[in-house]
Amino acid sequence: MNDKEKLITKASEAALKAYAPYSKFRVGAAILADDGNVYTGVNVENRSYGLTICAERNAIAHAVAMEIKAIKAVAVYSPDSEVPLPPCGACRQVITEFAAPDAVVICCGKGSETVEIPVSELYPMDSLHNLKKN
Repeated sequence: MNDKEKLITKASEAALKAYAPYSKFRVGAAILADDGNVYTGVNVENRSYGLTICAERNAIAHAVAMEIKAIKAVAVYSPDSEVPLPPCGACRQVITEFAAPDAVVICCGKGSETVEIPVSELYPMDSLHNLKKN
């Protein structure tokens, strides 16, 4: 199993653990970190929707807690979406905070189609990225 297949599998397994009693829209994310490990996260809803945590940010928080330095790839999967699911705007911002320059986002739904997007295209003209401390 290659890294892409592994990430999609981990994201799809994670999605089944999502807490989505209000929207019924489960999402799982898996991150391949520069240390070679995979970190997962799920969406966690709240009846006050603004407090909902997206799967991507949940996975990133998990990876940061494990002291990762950079994200090499992210897979986003929903068994409740017919089409490949891209990250929301807030997640795109957080992904760019930790993504390696050549990182990719793999968008998946329950269909067989996947879309791979370089982070540079997912969040173009990220001028604030240059302010990040190295």
